[in-house]
Amino acid sequence: MTKEVLLTGVSGFLGSHTTIQLLNKGYKVTGTLRNASRISELQQIIGKHTPYINNLTFVEADLSDEKIWQELTSGKDFIQHVASPFPLVSPKNEDDVIQPAKQGTLAILKAAANNNVKRVVLTSSSSSVLHGKPRGKENGTFDESVWADENNRADLNTYYRSKVITEKAAWEYVKQHAPQMELVTVLPGAILGPALENDYGNSAGIILKMMDGSLPAMPQIGFDIADVRSVADLLILAMEKPAAAGQRFLGTSGFLTMKEIAVILRKKYPARKIPKGQLPVWFTHLLSWFDKSLQPVMLDLGKTRKANSAKARKMLGWEPINNEDAIISCSESLLSLDLIK
Repeated sequence: MTKEVLLTGVSGFLGSHTTIQLLNKGYKVTGTLRNASRISELQQIIGKHTPYINNLTFVEADLSDEKIWQELTSGKDFIQHVASPFPLVSPKNEDDVIQPAKQGTLAILKAAANNNVKRVVLTSSSSSVLHGKPRGKENGTFDESVWADENNRADLNTYYRSKVITEKAAWEYVKQHAPQMELVTVLPGAILGPALENDYGNSAGIILKMMDGSLPAMPQIGFDIADVRSVADLLILAMEKPAAAGQRFLGTSGFLTMKEIAVILRKKYPARKIPKGQLPVWFTHLLSWFDKSLQPVMLDLGKTRKANSAKARKMLGWEPINNEDAIISCSESLLSLDLIK
């Protein structure tokens, strides 16, 4: 029998790629999205990458609607909970992001437990490991045994806090109320790789800014990267592999600074004016007051936080696409979509 997967956030960068891979592996997928007006467009976008588009059903659903999750989890073998509120600018009230993320996840877990779903895979974030550190302890290489301190607001922005709080709440719920249900969490780094449409991932905006001339020089920022196709692959391995039950998995393919990313792009596009210099730390702080898109990455300014993803490679046989391919496939897709002039 064909296995059925409920995937939340089908319209997102990671959600779309994961849906394509699930369909190509023979699964039936029910994909949820917040706005039904996008269904026809998404059907065309996803349909370009799979001959099995007829095995995909779209449903409009809100994370806060507990009743709909009871319906949608019924008869499903697995759940891929990918959707999460991501504010481009941190709201004045952080609960506007944290509460929908946490309560939506708990509503899905409760419904899944009621309907005897075998396994739920929750997309968390590498920030649940790499951030929330005491001052002076931010640098280093960290693995899944480490947890961010959700109360350390000095080293967590609102989105990162929402990820830590939500993941901790998910593990606690399963432990207390649904020990028979298997939970796995996947913690990706900055997701690059090929954009399928104009609604590309937030991390791809870094590549776009480097190539369109809007960055005068590179901020002294670095991060662990993952190709979106590799993260989708890891989500499916986390769903299928018996050994994954009850585990956390960092999904990253290595640390690069923005200066190193620029070197890769200059080599590929020698005719483009891709910045060479580095911005002083103080100037980047000043710039972030005017360019709000910089604020989410300011916590990493001058820091070297590295993720150790050996566990996913050894336990699940995960083989991520290398960083250079992730960067170039991202830039090529942005160019082909006419997003870079």
